[in-house]
Amino acid sequence: MAEKQKLRIALTALLIAVVTGLLAWARVGYSIDVMVSDALCQRASVANKNIYIIAIDDKTLEQYGSITSWSRQRSADLVRLLNENAQTKPAVLVFDVIFSEKGDESGDAAFAKACGEAGNVVTAMSYRFKEQPEYDENGRMTLNQYHVDGVIMPYEALRETTKQGYANTLVGADGYVRRAMAYIDDANGQRNYSLASQACQLYQESRGAQVEFPALDKNNQFLFSYSGKTGCYSTISMADVMDGTVNPAIFADGIVFVGAYAVGMQDSYIPAISHGTQMYGVEIQANIVEALLEGKTQQQLPTGVFAALAAVLAAAFYLAIRQMKIVPATILTVVLAVAAGPVFAVVLYARGYVTPVILLPVAFALIYAVHLIYGYVQEVMRRQKVVNVFKQYVAPQVVDKISKDKDFELVLGGENRHIACLFVDIRGFTTMSESLKPEEVVEILNEYLSLTTNSIFQNGGTLDKFVGDATMAVFNAPFDLEDYIYKAVCTARDMKAGADAIAEKFEKRFGKSVGFGIGVNCGNAVVGNIGCDFRMDYTAIGDTVNTAARLESNAKRGQILISGEVYEAVKDRVEVTPIGEIPLKGKSQGVFVYQLDEVR
Repeated sequence: MAEKQKLRIALTALLIAVVTGLLAWARVGYSIDVMVSDALCQRASVANKNIYIIAIDDKTLEQYGSITSWSRQRSADLVRLLNENAQTKPAVLVFDVIFSEKGDESGDAAFAKACGEAGNVVTAMSYRFKEQPEYDENGRMTLNQYHVDGVIMPYEALRETTKQGYANTLVGADGYVRRAMAYIDDANGQRNYSLASQACQLYQESRGAQVEFPALDKNNQFLFSYSGKTGCYSTISMADVMDGTVNPAIFADGIVFVGAYAVGMQDSYIPAISHGTQMYGVEIQANIVEALLEGKTQQQLPTGVFAALAAVLAAAFYLAIRQMKIVPATILTVVLAVAAGPVFAVVLYARGYVTPVILLPVAFALIYAVHLIYGYVQEVMRRQKVVNVFKQYVAPQVVDKISKDKDFELVLGGENRHIACLFVDIRGFTTMSESLKPEEVVEILNEYLSLTTNSIFQNGGTLDKFVGDATMAVFNAPFDLEDYIYKAVCTARDMKAGADAIAEKFEKRFGKSVGFGIGVNCGNAVVGNIGCDFRMDYTAIGDTVNTAARLESNAKRGQILISGEVYEAVKDRVEVTPIGEIPLKGKSQGVFVYQLDEVR
């Protein structure tokens, strides 16, 4: 049995490990997970003070009109204004605007020339991506979501005097931006950088350094941390820069973005750091640049690694709590759910990994709940089994009452209680059994024992034991029973009445009949679980019990003998015939005995 139980436990742990691992591998609950991860890990910090945004905001649009009506001369003037002093010029000037369509010839030429002279300008381009099936080196088909289907570039003159970077914003399936793409390698083997990557490279070159790109996935993407919500970077209206309100020297040696900062320009997205507030695309680009420069990037923890870890932890958790009581198991569940969920996620995030947050806490909670329910069901079944066994000794209705009484407590070992004790024996059974077939003897015996048992139970007594053709019952143990001495007397009356009907039945069938001799006594006795640690019986012992047995042995067929103590307790409700004091085997003094004739 122990080996079977160990095998069952091992198989359960293995099943838990497999199911948890598969759920982790399938990334179940991923959409909820990333939201929780955002809330835990995307925390505002001090934004890089060397990154600025020149905003094409409502004030600028009011002053200069719609951007589509602008001559590129205005952009040329901005470039010259920021770069006119070599000591205070920005390290990088990034236009998060795609100048794809040609404008007036002089303005286009002026803007291209100004950018060429400055030598620090990055302009935006854009890719059109199309999902397309592709085959890897092993011949397996995969869907490439980032197959380049087209490109939008700045006009040719500007393209020749600036560096370009694609400004595509990667919006997740849930509508939030938390990823960026470092670069794309085209079919010709040429590497084309994103707007943020290009800006970083130009900035690092101005310092004699190189950009160290983080670990990238198969699409050259990475996760990044935002520095703050919208407005975290120094943002100045383009109009204020152009009219001299703001001294351009403040941008010295910095990374300056120029981009849309007005609702009507439709260049805003929902960032991972602020699910309820949109952020302009130019701010997102600034956040990506800072993440690249300061190493605030992450990669997804490999699915296989997390699946294996989740499987092992879930199985270990199950093996641990099944040995615990409910309070420590609950504490362990809460502690591990927090440690393996939020704490684990935040710690790994700080080390550059994003991991599922909710799977392990949910798994632990479910394992705990199922374990709790299973334990409860097992306990209910065990108690029901005990109750069913107990019903063989005590009246079923009494057992039902006990099972619902939370204050009832069965004292183990034994206690001194005042009880009434009844013995009943079949007279003439041995002689009769010698002349009947064994099955007939068993039939008669079962009929009589059913009568004695039912009589005991109907009066709330406890069936102590069968001793051959004799029956012993106690009243007022193991629980308190009201008017128990009277009920013991009533039980004796019922047995005698039932025996007359049974005797008549067997007289007709076998030509033989038997009857009862009954003895009832009351007094103190030791009642409880008597025996040893591996075999015990619930019974009563003591002089009170011995006296009841002696009374029964002295009773004639059809006679009920009660002791003087019993008579004194019920004398107002019975009719008796005094027998007198009779000697009883094993007792030095006689006992005054009454024959019970009628019970009122």
